[in-house]
Amino acid sequence: MIPRVHKRGSNTFGLLNYLYGKGTHEEHVDPHLVAAWDSFAPDPGRDPQATKRHLQQLLDQPVQALAESRRPAKHVWHLSVRAAPNDPVLSDEQWGEIARRMVAATGIAPAADEAGCRWAAVRHADDHIHIIATLVREDGRRPRLNNDAKRSQAEARLIEAEYGLKQLSTGDGTAAQRPTSAERHKAQRQGRERTAREELRESVRRAVTGARSEEEFFDRLASAGLLIRKREAPSGDLLGYKVALPDDRNKNGEPVFYPGARLAPDLSLPRIRERWSVDSDKTGSLDSPGSASPNSPSAARRRTATAAWVAIGVVEDGDDAVAAAYVAATGEVLDALAKTSAAHTRSELRDAANAFERASRSHIRAVRGHDRALRQAARDLVHGGPALGRGEDGASTAMVIDMLFFLVTAAAHWHARKGHAQQAEAASRAAEHLRNAYRPAAAQPLGVLYQRGRRLSQPVLQRQTALLRETLPSLAEKILAEPGWYALAATIAEADAAGHDPAALLSDAVESRELGTADSVSDVLVWRLRRRADLPADATGIPKNRTVKNPAKVRPATARATTSGRRFGEEAPGHTR
Repeated sequence: MIPRVHKRGSNTFGLLNYLYGKGTHEEHVDPHLVAAWDSFAPDPGRDPQATKRHLQQLLDQPVQALAESRRPAKHVWHLSVRAAPNDPVLSDEQWGEIARRMVAATGIAPAADEAGCRWAAVRHADDHIHIIATLVREDGRRPRLNNDAKRSQAEARLIEAEYGLKQLSTGDGTAAQRPTSAERHKAQRQGRERTAREELRESVRRAVTGARSEEEFFDRLASAGLLIRKREAPSGDLLGYKVALPDDRNKNGEPVFYPGARLAPDLSLPRIRERWSVDSDKTGSLDSPGSASPNSPSAARRRTATAAWVAIGVVEDGDDAVAAAYVAATGEVLDALAKTSAAHTRSELRDAANAFERASRSHIRAVRGHDRALRQAARDLVHGGPALGRGEDGASTAMVIDMLFFLVTAAAHWHARKGHAQQAEAASRAAEHLRNAYRPAAAQPLGVLYQRGRRLSQPVLQRQTALLRETLPSLAEKILAEPGWYALAATIAEADAAGHDPAALLSDAVESRELGTADSVSDVLVWRLRRRADLPADATGIPKNRTVKNPAKVRPATARATTSGRRFGEEAPGHTR
């Protein structure tokens, strides 16, 4: 149940005219009163003798009774209460009781207070009501409306529990502003899937991803086709900016501009500058792997996977302000990955980025600077350009999605521990989209590794099985029972041939990131080993008859290699077979 306190107004009749009208798209069906301050209040919707003007006069009587100098300029209070999409349809009686509880909770008409404000609740759709009130009590005093929005949210949580409705999370004031009903109707008229505000928010978010200066940021906005207005001080210093879509116009044919702060709290110019203030030209990329070009899409993905691996530990165990910076930077990485990925993963990655946008902000203020590596990774992804859906590009995409899944899951648990319910839920939704993107991304490269593992000789497989049981005794049987074991066996063989100690790689892969409850431990270990050993993500170019050096090389298992389940119990993304 979603209550929303709207801006106060001065025209009681104008609001009643809207509530009892047909709506801008004939969407108001059978508008009628479900509750009011007086059980005998007229209902212009169902009583032919009643009029909106009569109801307005009754509502305004306490206001008009005051001397004109004492009347509040904004005396009209408006609250809408909407059920969640999958909630059952409530009766008029139930909505009436909800309205009475809302006006009592917010201070409009406290329970058992006969001198409260006059109010009326109008229902013109199955899923919501509107409550209108005038802000002068019967005794001539003003109502106490401190934190009326928060109090309406708290009452909504109680109503959800009592009525068996979907339990929503109370907001903390850090969410981006929702589109208004007028904006939604306008988008429908224009045939847009999203409102102009939502399109602009995503465009600005992507423009700031990895940017290091105002010049680069505004160049990206212009390249995206947005109209830009800058607000400057008399000295010429830039104070802020507004953006608009070229084809989003008001009734006078003028572009509708939105300041960055109205798109999202962290898109105001001062908040964006916080990211740039700690960037420097000395902030380089992480080491690029193998033979990939430093500026190639696959190299950027490899560096991003490494940065994400480091970030997981920071989010799990780091200082809150530093963890908040890493969580915010994770949003930039997701935006950059969605922007540069192949068609078969782009939709889910875009949905993951959009979902995580809510998780990127909280009341814990991020200390910028510590997140340089992730922000650089986002920049590398953007400058690396679009990736192909096959070969090293495709395989490295699967690798980075796998790492980001665990990073986003760590962020979800971090938010949950801090009591950030909305952010935790948003991060969990983003993780599900990453899981969905991982499956098509990983299918081809893991399929190649699977076939390569199946062709390994029996003696090699036996030695690797013994190595696995010796190194990871608590996980070995689970891994050996997975189809992905053959892909892991092929990866171990490659690492061994490249001169690495497979036992050390396996131990390192699990010692700080527990895997006991993973859906497919072998899939996850494949990518962690290939990243750690600088093996190509795509195995198609590796000779099938490549020999293995020192295949019996085994390091004794250590206590740190034994796991009893991952710290947060997150699930690893599975590979579709």
